[in-house]
Amino acid sequence: MDKQSKILAVVGATGAVGGEILKILVERRFPIRRIVLLASRRSAGAKIRFSGAYYPGGYHPVTELSNGSFKGVDIAIFSAGTDTSREFGPIAQKAGCIVIDNSSAFRMDPDVPLVIPEINAKALKGHRGIIANPNCTTAIALMALWPLHREYGLERVVASSYQAVSGAGARAIAELERQIGDPDAVPEVFPHRIAGNVIPQVDSFLANGYTKEEMKLQYEGGKIMYLPSFRASVTCVRVPVERSHSIAISAQFVRTPSPERAREVLAAAPGIRVVDTPEDHEYPMPRDASGRDECLVGRIRTDIALDNALSFFVVGDQLRKGAALNAVQIAERLL
Repeated sequence: MDKQSKILAVVGATGAVGGEILKILVERRFPIRRIVLLASRRSAGAKIRFSGAYYPGGYHPVTELSNGSFKGVDIAIFSAGTDTSREFGPIAQKAGCIVIDNSSAFRMDPDVPLVIPEINAKALKGHRGIIANPNCTTAIALMALWPLHREYGLERVVASSYQAVSGAGARAIAELERQIGDPDAVPEVFPHRIAGNVIPQVDSFLANGYTKEEMKLQYEGGKIMYLPSFRASVTCVRVPVERSHSIAISAQFVRTPSPERAREVLAAAPGIRVVDTPEDHEYPMPRDASGRDECLVGRIRTDIALDNALSFFVVGDQLRKGAALNAVQIAERLL
């Protein structure tokens, strides 16, 4: 694909991630000749303002996603759920469109690259028309783990994630806000009240006692890092925070790490900002990561329970690096 401006479609344009994609396309001056906004029948007819650096401003109509939506489209970024991606991803592919998919539909397909550009952009070579975006928690965790893996050789991880309600969509944000104002509000999105509470369940449970969300770091992380022996024991917790996921990680390595060198390695890594002066109360927090492209890493210390291990805290905006930004970065690499 050349660097000339492209016809680009956003599937799920009216959703939270779709809106973030449009914002990032403008911020990063992605060369667009024409934008195609697609969504469900319920959202068809809406108009969204979009003004790119290479594209005239104004309000653009949202059209209903159909089999014929991808004629002439160069790149389509999908953010409309797994079922939609499974149905329409191959249709777009057959129409000659390159699909960048934010759902879990194709992530573990051996013929589909699963890509974080800072880590494995080389996986894009030889793609067959569909490229997968990783799970948001996986992406944020690996942004910190990958530089350390290159330095010390990663073996295994024990982690707990603290996941913002926006990871469950706009209705979840509204539910948190409603419950903050009304202590008697009945939960609808989550199985329990989220305001003033934490819920140790994200996604459905599997036979091994972990949830689907908790297994993604091991499965997706091993694929992205070309590390089939990688193991990750994760507990995912939903917390009453609107935006940005946080992850507490203990990582064990082949070679003995030092916190001092780890800070240097992370500070030099793309997409990372080290925030690690806890004596001054400076460490990564969701409020500071929200709206930022970088993932914040801090509380870096020697793990006192595991050999050859570090413990640290990483926070990232799951709507940006965890979804929309990563997808746009993949599109940029395709240019």
